[in-house]
Parts: sequence; structure tokens; C-alpha cells
Amino acid sequence: MRDLLDAVAAGEITPAEAEAELAGYATSGAGRFDAARETRSGVPEAVLGDGKTPEEIADLASTAVETTGRAIVTRIDAPAAAAVRRELATEAPEATVRWSERSNWLVATAPEFERPDLNATVGVVTAGTSDAVPAGEAAMLAAEMGASVTRISDVGVASIARTIDAVDRLRDQDVLIVAAGREGALPTVVAGLVDTPVIGLPVSTGYGHDGAGEAAFSGMIQSCTTLSVVNIDAGFTAGAQAGLIARRVADARGDDV
Repeated sequence: MRDLLDAVAAGEITPAEAEAELAGYATSGAGRFDAARETRSGVPEAVLGDGKTPEEIADLASTAVETTGRAIVTRIDAPAAAAVRRELATEAPEATVRWSERSNWLVATAPEFERPDLNATVGVVTAGTSDAVPAGEAAMLAAEMGASVTRISDVGVASIARTIDAVDRLRDQDVLIVAAGREGALPTVVAGLVDTPVIGLPVSTGYGHDGAGEAAFSGMIQSCTTLSVVNIDAGFTAGAQAGLIARRVADARGDDV
């Protein structure tokens, strides 16, 4: 502890960095950031944009970069992304910021941050273009956890030939995230064709009876093939689960880099 206090006094680290080291979290005006989550659970901490003001999101993102070298923000709109850029331009001007307008995620990294690099692949599969939003969130997180991500898009079972044409690429992956709305049939079909762990990601596309992803979710959890299922539109959860599996795969190979 004395070393940390001396480092703060010398200006070598910030009080937030010292707090994160001692308590595992850092406190900002917008709340507490769990700086130790990735070390503790293998899954990076993220800031959920829903329900927060742009200023609160920017404050937490800045705290994340300060204490861990990286900020991951999900469900973030254009005004909040702009607020993060402004905040980091002042507090961490050398940080790199990437924002996906399509999938509503933002990742900011300090120059010294080193992303994990695993010898394992995650395939992110979508039934149709409308499933791209949560699938993109899943792909981002799996990549941030170090996996190599392959996108396999628009292979829904409405034209089963599209699925069959993609089988070789599906079988090449170490773990698959399969996103589908409507009745959610694609993960069941894929799981019956591969010997790879399949994570079903129900998407809130679809309408009418049991619309907004409910039919997709129900269909996936009733699947007669072997797959796991996350909540509706839970791209972050799907990506985290795939990333953890990818880490175990890389560890088993013994040559993760």
C-alpha cells in the first residue's frame, strides 16, 4: 500500500488507478467501474449505455481507460459516442476510439493497452441482415477477449441451401454464435450439422404472435439439438461465453500467443 501511496504522491499513477488496485474498482461521479472484472472472471467490464446520460457514459469510459487501458461501451448512440470522444480528447488524448453506428458499441484503448491474442476462432453467424445488431456486439466482445472472429452472414433457413453452402466454414470454427429472429430455427439446424459448441442468440426481429424475439427464444430453448441459449438480443453475453470457450480452446492447444 505504501508503494501505491508513494506512486500517487509522485504523480506516477492517478488516485483512480490506486483505488482500482486496492479495491478492485474505481469511483467516478457516474458510479463505480469494476476494474478487476477481467482479472477475476475473464470477461472485460463494459459500460451499458442504456439509462445513462452521455455525460455519465463519458465519465465512466474515461475512468475505464484510466484504470484498465480500455473502455468498452454497449448500446451507445451518436450523442453519447460524441461525448466520449470529447472527454477522452481532454483526459486521454492519445486514446484510439472505435464506434460502430450499426451495432451501437464503442471501444477506446490507450496506446499501451495490449489486447489478448488467442489461437482460437469464433464464428458469428446471422440468419439475416436484421440480426446484425446484437451479432455485431457479440463479435466485438469475442474479439476484445482475444479470439479471431469470422462473420458468416445471411444464411437463414428460409433458403436452406444458404445454410448448407456455409457448412464447411461453420465446421472450421472453435465455437459458434448463431443469431436469429422470427422462429429462431437457424441455431438448431447449425447445431445438428457441426461438432462445435453453438450459442443461440435470439434476436428481437419478427412480429405478430410471440414477436420481438419471444418465439425465437422459445424455439431455441426447446431445441432437440445441443446448444446453449442467451437472452433476447444479449450479444454481450453471447460474446463473453464464446470468448471464455475460446480461451479454454487456446489453453488446451498450448500455443496461445
